[in-house]
Amino acid sequence: MARPPPRDMSQEPAAVAVPMTMTSAPAQPRPHVLLVAAPFQSHVNPLLRLGRLLAAKGLLVTFTTALRAGIRLGPGDGDGDGDGGGAGAEAGRGRLRVELLSGGGIWAPVDPRFRVAGDMARHVEAAGPAALEELVRGQAEAGRPVTCVVANAFVPWALRVAGELGLPRGMLWIQSCALLSVYYHHVHALAAFPEAGAPGSVTLPGLPELDADDLQPLLIYASGQDLWRQMLVADLGRARETVPWVFANTFDELERSTIEGLREHLPVIPVGPLLEPDDADGESSPAADDGGCTAWLDARPPRSVVFVAFGSLVNNDSDEVAEIAAGLASTGRPFLWVVRDDTRALLSADALAAACRDRDRGKVVPWCAQERVLAHPAVGCFVTHCGWNSTAEALAAGVTVVASPRWSDQRINARFLVDVHRVGVRAPTPLTRDALRERVEEAMGGPEAAAMARRAAGWKEKARAAVRGGGSSDRGVQAFVDQIRHAGARH
Repeated sequence: MARPPPRDMSQEPAAVAVPMTMTSAPAQPRPHVLLVAAPFQSHVNPLLRLGRLLAAKGLLVTFTTALRAGIRLGPGDGDGDGDGGGAGAEAGRGRLRVELLSGGGIWAPVDPRFRVAGDMARHVEAAGPAALEELVRGQAEAGRPVTCVVANAFVPWALRVAGELGLPRGMLWIQSCALLSVYYHHVHALAAFPEAGAPGSVTLPGLPELDADDLQPLLIYASGQDLWRQMLVADLGRARETVPWVFANTFDELERSTIEGLREHLPVIPVGPLLEPDDADGESSPAADDGGCTAWLDARPPRSVVFVAFGSLVNNDSDEVAEIAAGLASTGRPFLWVVRDDTRALLSADALAAACRDRDRGKVVPWCAQERVLAHPAVGCFVTHCGWNSTAEALAAGVTVVASPRWSDQRINARFLVDVHRVGVRAPTPLTRDALRERVEEAMGGPEAAAMARRAAGWKEKARAAVRGGGSSDRGVQAFVDQIRHAGARH
């Protein structure tokens, strides 16, 4: 299958070119970073956002993944200029391109086999290396030789291919540094973890004591034959020797002690929270509105709306969907609820009508720009599964949370939000109508609500400071850019 044409995703105005005099030295190729993501929305988003940061500092960045149906890459999906050489900021700033993995037998985006996560991962593990090699060769032939490859965790084949091609490698860890520390210490047997199914706890450098309930959903207790565990071990087993940059979607002020404890083992570079550029400054662009969400929120009083979203992977069953609808109705508060298309059939018309009562009470949408919704002043609390993207976005927006974690890192994230940072309350899983009503009232009107809101606002300011020019995360990004430039200048 022919490779789809790349897209130019630069949103900067075209810069004025500097004339070259006869004595000018030949222009050096712009340093070129290739980003490789696993085809999950929660993996794509942070890596694309890192790409925008690198491009804004003058690098050429190409993003790639094995695109599957339902993955959103941002405004203008499907557009392209053919060779990445169209209009964009070319003097003093870089460009972000998207060029999808193809060849090597990669399935078409609409292939139904992509719907099964394990089948998808095994297929990309098998077909991805040849497709990535073809992409790297194509970039060189087009005059854009790749300088460095940065991949998400859980695509170890991409880092392996980069090493075989002699390219420097970096990894973006898209979950908390706390979880990275847990996994690293377990993979390398650096701490005594409780046995699977047994009570106990573990204490790691820079972390509070974690008990068995915090740890049990994690891959440390998965079977040795589990594909995701195998990928994790491949990512972290030799990371210290092979990966000079481990970027983390966190910021120093949020996880300082954990970061310091882990740097003894890994070259961790906090670069988060990785948000859309507008949201890093706490602003929303009207052009980014989707489905009328912004207009609907604009008509609601400040801090009045309950926002409910469970990410792109959590599946609520029909009973829980009905309980959430009834719980939202019982709060009497306006709500914005994201119900994905694959879950909408579970929400009966009667339950929806009872929840909304009238058109102004509630709004149900299949998707929204979550970080922009969270940044809206009308949002008063966020009912969330506590995936790391959602956790980071809530902290960066200064929004109180109702935490209903499901699996993976979500219990640890909920533990930090509720017990460490104290910006939310814990709800049971699955949610019930009474628990949802009680926790929403506790978060928005209870005795501790004002204090939680103040603490959340404080984290918003710290997050914004981290990504602002000269902030802790901005310095980490700039240091990497400087190293890549210097490495290119030597060749």
